[in-house]
Amino acid sequence: MTGFDADFRDRLWHLLRMRRDVRHFKTDPIPDDTLDLCLRSFSFAPSVGLSEPWRIVIVGSDAARAAARDNFRTANADALAGYSGDDARLYAGLKLSGMEQAPVHIAVWCDDTTTKGKGLGAGTMPEMRAYSCVSAVMQFWLALRSHGIGMGWVSILDPDRLAQDLTIPAGWRLIGYFCIGYPETEDDRPELEKVGWEKRQALPEMLNR
Repeated sequence: MTGFDADFRDRLWHLLRMRRDVRHFKTDPIPDDTLDLCLRSFSFAPSVGLSEPWRIVIVGSDAARAAARDNFRTANADALAGYSGDDARLYAGLKLSGMEQAPVHIAVWCDDTTTKGKGLGAGTMPEMRAYSCVSAVMQFWLALRSHGIGMGWVSILDPDRLAQDLTIPAGWRLIGYFCIGYPETEDDRPELEKVGWEKRQALPEMLNR
């Protein structure tokens, strides 16, 4: 069994604290070999029935990125309209996407039609395929961060419109659109916490039964 000493554990906790959702990026390119190495982390992720349902789309063309940015702007305007008062004013000032600056964009999808894994586990809980994809994304996120690279999860999008714009196969479900690049600043506090949008919990809610 591989041992992990106290120094490793301290560094791991530091990595978890510094994982942060990044919206402010430098435009410096990411070396291809570094990105490829981090993408390999998907192969180490747990997946229900060993189905590996994640599908990664590199959004590199100008047309695809323009469509994604327009998608975000429309969805963001709709989201803003759902707030009022102080919440609306605060929301309007938030930077919720790094699409303009981030040098790398990827979209991760869950293939709900995959036969890999022979349905083990997914037969009773089909949502486990999506959870598997999220687990893989988290490993990728930490791998990037260990190289000093940040990632931002853009959730203010119309998934159906994005699927159409990117010509995504039927049966794939959007897990997330991600902006990737070197962060402008380093911080261990969520930006939404710093601007007063919400407070974070020191511990998760737990129930004893």
